[in-house]
Amino acid sequence: MFNRRILLIAAAVVAFTAPAFAQEKSIVVASTTSTQDSGLFEYLLPLYKQKTGVTVKVISQGTGQALDTGRRGDADVVFVHARSAEEKFMAEGQGVKRYPVMYNDFVLIGPKSDPAGVKGFRDVGKAFTAIKDKQISFISRGDKSGTHIAELALWKASGIDIEKDKGAWYKAIGQGMGAALNIAGAGGGYVLSDRGTWLNFKNKGDLAILVEGDKRMFNQYGVMLVNPDKHPNVKKELGQQFIDYLVSSEGQNDIANYKINDTPLFYPNANDAGA
Repeated sequence: MFNRRILLIAAAVVAFTAPAFAQEKSIVVASTTSTQDSGLFEYLLPLYKQKTGVTVKVISQGTGQALDTGRRGDADVVFVHARSAEEKFMAEGQGVKRYPVMYNDFVLIGPKSDPAGVKGFRDVGKAFTAIKDKQISFISRGDKSGTHIAELALWKASGIDIEKDKGAWYKAIGQGMGAALNIAGAGGGYVLSDRGTWLNFKNKGDLAILVEGDKRMFNQYGVMLVNPDKHPNVKKELGQQFIDYLVSSEGQNDIANYKINDTPLFYPNANDAGA
């Protein structure tokens, strides 16, 4: 009788805890703030959990910080948007394989009054030059994010050594995209933003897109599994399952269906091997 009672208690414990264990399937994804601030994860991750039962916990950082989180082994997956930094991560052996996922573009945001006179420019380099020459306030994220890396590349492509030529008009804040947009709005400044975050930004105020369409403002996103050979704590199977979903036809369709006012925020391109 005693043994039977023990078996019944053990069975009850197993029955009670099994669902809890099943619900504990989770991974950590280190990702750029734009995937968070655009609302993409808020839309996408509940869909993924519904399909798989896996919870995705996001560490939202600038791309540089997200890659460093992967280097420390503090994430299972890295999902970012700075191709050169991603390739460096891979060359170091920190990632297993890089997969293109989606793209959108960067846009130059500024006050509707446009004191630099750049509205409608198709050449972002000329716009940056005008902002510098007139010393109109420019807000830089200054946080080694994918957007910050893109901004620095655009200054360089414009023939401007921003480290040498910046003055009080150039403000590097070391914060995320939402904060940069808020500061630009409050101070009548210009700021480079990814389009997804801008479309989802609620406090637009007097700000507007002034420059867009330059091919140099293309913004590609890639995803990588953190190398479990370097970091044995990485959840290899669950992490790869999430990546496989993102690049699958189902995941790509889910990404394409994320829209604000019928405008897509991201365009899936997992089938573009060169992206």
